[in-house]
Amino acid sequence: MHTVIHWFRRDLRISDNTALFEAWTRTQILVPVFIWDDAILRAPDVGAARVDFLLRSLEALAKNLEALGHRLIIRHGNPADELLTLTRQTKAAAVFTNRDYEPYAITRDRAVATALYQAGVYFESFKDAVVWEGREILTKAGEPYTVFTPYAKAWRARTQTSPFARIGHAKLPLDPGIKSLALPADSAALDHPLRQTFFPAGEHAGQTALKRFVQQRVFAYDQARNIPALEDGTSKLSPHLRFGTVNIRTVLAHLGQATAQAATVEAKRGAEVWETELIWREFYIQILANFPRVAAGNFRTEYDALEWSGTESQFTAWCEGQTGFPIVDAAMRCLNATGWMHNRLRMIVAMFLTKDLLISWQRGERYFMRQLVDGDLAANNGGWQWSAGTGTDAAPYFRIFNPVSQGERFDPAGEFVRQWVPELSGTEADVIHCPWENPLLLRRTKYPAPIIEHSRQRERCLAMFKAVKNPGARKQENVG
Repeated sequence: MHTVIHWFRRDLRISDNTALFEAWTRTQILVPVFIWDDAILRAPDVGAARVDFLLRSLEALAKNLEALGHRLIIRHGNPADELLTLTRQTKAAAVFTNRDYEPYAITRDRAVATALYQAGVYFESFKDAVVWEGREILTKAGEPYTVFTPYAKAWRARTQTSPFARIGHAKLPLDPGIKSLALPADSAALDHPLRQTFFPAGEHAGQTALKRFVQQRVFAYDQARNIPALEDGTSKLSPHLRFGTVNIRTVLAHLGQATAQAATVEAKRGAEVWETELIWREFYIQILANFPRVAAGNFRTEYDALEWSGTESQFTAWCEGQTGFPIVDAAMRCLNATGWMHNRLRMIVAMFLTKDLLISWQRGERYFMRQLVDGDLAANNGGWQWSAGTGTDAAPYFRIFNPVSQGERFDPAGEFVRQWVPELSGTEADVIHCPWENPLLLRRTKYPAPIIEHSRQRERCLAMFKAVKNPGARKQENVG
């Protein structure tokens, strides 16, 4: 093929990019394109943090392509229409792209493929965002896994795929008459004004973050991952995996090298636990691909009958970090200010919303998607349904985190709380997670009193779930 278009979506890099490498290998003229899709830009769950990260990653991608003699074409509109126009303008014989597993993306890509085929243009998609796709790992009965542990065992039993090489220089130049839109100056130009500040975007930033993490910090991950106040306890690679500024194959290749160099059993354990988190990512992607209904409701449909009774004022207090529970409020204020939340905190605040405030997980899921820089439908949905107890491999409904004991366990000195709840900055560690025990402190700092009583809400939550459970429901337990 003389000319091939590569359609960038969630693969904003020039290294280890399956469809891009195939397009560059098979053609004389490579046409890289990114299309601003209003169906995504105007979706209710899209927020400024992700749009800004995307924009800055595109800026980096354009420079990386330019250094190799390629030119990134930017278009705005319906993808099928824009790709048809571009194929006519460039006389491209094919469009290559990497597969996306979200329901909208699947529908969009089918429409694009149909339109291109009708116009006589070849369309090919490639596996790239995951190591194993939705139906590549199945149970002995030939069904998708819905429990994580056996899925992870089957995942680990397979040989991993090596990374693809970086594309090379342009073989023949693209016609300079092919027009491209300029990238916007900022996300506000796309109707998503940014209020958060967070870490760098782009392929180089992703590669740098990966190398720094696996060189040393991964070996302490088993323990460090649960301490919110520890800045380097996690990799913070999730936005890069979300937008494809680094590929999972590259990540696993670096992790494999690090694991081979681990000097102690503890170090190997840290690397293994991080690998498990990467497998969770693939588990939730295959759940979404095989059971797309989870995007709109409970995986366990018996929980459709749950009667969520929380109030609008309670939801607002949760969003704003004004619940009166310091670890919850610190986490939500951090999210609102940075577009980021530590994984342990995501579980704490999700459990608090669903099992203390008795508010549907779907409201929290949508709020997270609007705020998070790494907001990913599969991972976000899976995490929320796990916390709520409505999902596949879910925390059982009777597992209810105590927000006080969670704070005391994972932020024992109150460092994280003091960072994000300045009202309590001068509070001693022995009372920082339960400031209501000192009424004078609340009056002096104006920090809110708790909006609910945890023990009472716990009983209400258990009753709510038991009301829709089968008679043989498991024995109640509590994990604080």
